This record gives sequence, C-alpha cells and structure tokens, in this order.
Amino acid sequence: MARRKSALELVRPDASGAPSRRNRINFFELAYQRIEDLLVNCELKPGRFLTVQELQTVTGFGRTPVHNAVNQFAADTLIIIRPRHGLQIAPIDLARERLLLKLRRDIERFVVKLAAERASLSHRNQALRIERVLKEKHDTLTLAEFNSLDRRIDTLILAAAGEPFLAHTLKPLHTIYRRIGFIHHRYMPGHADLSGTIDSHLAILSAVANRRVDRAEAAVDVLIDFMDGMFDGMESGIDPALLDCSIEPLPDL
Repeated sequence: MARRKSALELVRPDASGAPSRRNRINFFELAYQRIEDLLVNCELKPGRFLTVQELQTVTGFGRTPVHNAVNQFAADTLIIIRPRHGLQIAPIDLARERLLLKLRRDIERFVVKLAAERASLSHRNQALRIERVLKEKHDTLTLAEFNSLDRRIDTLILAAAGEPFLAHTLKPLHTIYRRIGFIHHRYMPGHADLSGTIDSHLAILSAVANRRVDRAEAAVDVLIDFMDGMFDGMESGIDPALLDCSIEPLPDL
C-alpha cells in the first residue's frame, strides 16, 4: 500500500510556482493550452525568436512541461526549433495554410460524420448547451470568448467521433485556422463581425446534437468555404509584418 500511495502522490511545486495539486500530465496540457492561446492571439508573434526560458516566464510553467509543449508545437509546424539559436514562432505562409484547408475539409467531414453517428447522450447535451450559449450571445460575443468556445466545440466533436488518431491530425489544424481567424477579424478592416463563423458552428452543433450526418457534412463545407474566403482579402490586404514580425515595416512617408 505504501508503494501505491507514493505512486499517486501529486508533484511538488516547480520553480514556476505552479500549483502542486496538478499532476505532471495536467502541467503539460495546461502549458500547451497556454502557449496555444498566445499563438492564436498573436501575443507570440509569427516570426518571433525567443528561448525556452522566455517561454517559461511568459506562461508561468516550468521547464519540463514547456519543453514538452514546445516539442509538440514543433511537430505541429507552429514552432521552429533552431539549434544553438533557441526557438522561432513559425511565420505564417498564407499559400501553405490555404492549401492545408483542403486537407482540413476532408478530415473534418469524416470527423463530423463519425460524431453525428456516434454522439452519446452526454455529447448531444453538451452540443445543445454550447449551441444555446452561442445563440444567446450571438451579437455580443467577443473574439476571445468565441475562440474559447470554438476550442470546446472542437474538443467535443473529436470526443464524440471517438477516434483518438484523428485528434493528433486535426488539433494543430484547428490552432492554425483559429489564428488565421483571429488575424482576419482583428486586423482586416470591415471584418470584425463574427456572425458568419458563429452561424456555421451553430449548424454543426445542431446537426451533431440531432444526429443528422448529411446536415453535419454540409455545415462543415459551409464553414470551410467561409474560412477559405478569408484568404482572398488577407493575401493582398494584410500587413506582412503580422505574418512575420521579422519583416521590417515600411517607413512612414
């Protein structure tokens, strides 16, 4: 019993002062989520160089969870590990990310089909609850609030689909396009309105909650088409420094 009790003991606080009630797995998940938030809202600017220690400081987590999270983001092509030079937040390549949207469409259709077919009563209830929140706050939802709900929707759909392998493929794509959405709505003139993306997510939630496979797949197509349309304006109208902060800005004339 003593050995078993010892194995279940929670980890001690590390140098970052993170709460001791969290176990090591949660430290990694929390560090990953925190870094993802910083990537999505561009507080970690695309193209920025930094060290693991700087990332520890900005996230508040210790070396091990941050190091593990960095390795995962490197595998996801969102962070570049530069030997002897630290880390670089991968610059945004709009042409590449628009191309990958075709991959996301195919995978997302497969995932939402499984979710609609396999969703348990609990999954369906969660979908209805998020749908209700989106409807109630449709006209007042902030970009940060939407992105938080968007992550919950993605997590729910993947859980309902019930195939862990798919999560490893879709999770980095979700992060990539959540960041594209942030830049589009925050920095593209005249595109602050979230109605289009909210309505697309409402359609997906409704289809999954009602186990309508055909409507779920159609709703995914509408969402991906909406996201593809974001690139039209961004390719010609976005400040290149928002995609790679190492690019020198044009001087004021």
